[in-house]
Amino acid sequence: MKKEYIIYKLSEDMKNATRIENELFKKFDVKRGLRNEDGTGVLVGLTKIGNVVGYERIPGGGLKPIPGKLFYRGYDLEDLAHSIIKEKRFGFEEVAYLLLSGHLPDKEELVSFCELINDNTPLEQKTKMNIIELEGNNIMNILARSVLEMYRFDPQADDTSRDNLMRQSIDLISKFPTIIAYAYNMLRHATYGRSLHIRHPREKLSIAENFLYMLKKDYTELDARTLDLLLVLQAEHGGGNNSTFTVRVVSSSRTDTYSAIAAGIGSLKGPLHGGANIQVADMFHHLQENIKDWTNVDEIDTYFTRMLNKEAYDKSGLIYGIGHAVYTISDPRAILLKELARDLAKEKGKEEEFAFLELLEERAIAMFGKIKNNGKTVSSNIDFYSGFVYEMIGLPQEIFTPLFAMARIVGWCAHRNEELNFEGKRIIRPAYKNVLEELEYVPLKQR
Repeated sequence: MKKEYIIYKLSEDMKNATRIENELFKKFDVKRGLRNEDGTGVLVGLTKIGNVVGYERIPGGGLKPIPGKLFYRGYDLEDLAHSIIKEKRFGFEEVAYLLLSGHLPDKEELVSFCELINDNTPLEQKTKMNIIELEGNNIMNILARSVLEMYRFDPQADDTSRDNLMRQSIDLISKFPTIIAYAYNMLRHATYGRSLHIRHPREKLSIAENFLYMLKKDYTELDARTLDLLLVLQAEHGGGNNSTFTVRVVSSSRTDTYSAIAAGIGSLKGPLHGGANIQVADMFHHLQENIKDWTNVDEIDTYFTRMLNKEAYDKSGLIYGIGHAVYTISDPRAILLKELARDLAKEKGKEEEFAFLELLEERAIAMFGKIKNNGKTVSSNIDFYSGFVYEMIGLPQEIFTPLFAMARIVGWCAHRNEELNFEGKRIIRPAYKNVLEELEYVPLKQR
């Protein structure tokens, strides 16, 4: 038997071996995807970090859609973000302090924390050389490998004491922007033949400003403030999102920080999680080209009807950026992002495109309700606007998902620290029901 045929044969065998009938999940009351029948998540843990609210439970059963809310350590994200927007300042470091510590910093604490972040932003020479030598066209894979390499340079890599966990958290939050910026510039050089730029981070700049400086040098103040807001909005989203839950599951085995965070990066890389903003950006470009009149509601509705009926675009039956696992009436992150996105569109001369995107959002929600007609309330999510915002800032698609990781590293670290320090902690080990009958072993000669 040819070796190549073995792969084909094993693949065919896998098709049969992995088939599990849907009715078995109901029979054994298995919550597929850790979801209840009403679509809500199965309660698997407790946390004091983030809270995602999109519905209320009705006494006697059922869910009532409500405007979405997101809380960081008990504080409404809208209050945090509006303060940052109103004062025209950078807030990601303040939010990072809040999520790591459990309380808002005073001025002295925030200044010291920002200085600590700034001190840890530069990479060791070995790490820089490692990024230059790493090959690959996916920044998320390079980020994961770079994080695992950090284990080598940490003399206390396996220490899970509180002091060391906090030190590692700050180091990771500080270095993610530098790793991503350097990795992209290396990709740009190796793949596209462009000049290689390794710009050292500057003192007294925010994380958002330093990232833009290291990545492309030139940026406006509004570019930096908008990126900062995006980092704030994506820093945390409860313990149940796929990547954060992955970090908590892996951390519960008491493994090292770098292994746990690399696992979270692998989860976020998936197109059903961190890659959604790229899908929205691609869809938006397609609609720009295929809808002749950007103000014509009937034309837009007709095209969305075809998309939902799997007759247009990628024929998936989806409108990317519409709908969320928890949010129903609204995603507070999308609402907040639109505030700065509108200002940025004016600065960049993209007001017509922004108006088109707003109309697409309105009509997509309307047509979803009309075509699907399943009684489910949907709204746009943050991905509907984030890709457009990244493009206005001048950021390439290759770093859209890494930017998500750059924000979410704060939440990952906060949840890992909680997982390793709360009372009653145990290794996370859910059960799987085996639905295959026992078989009698047949000796090799008789097969």
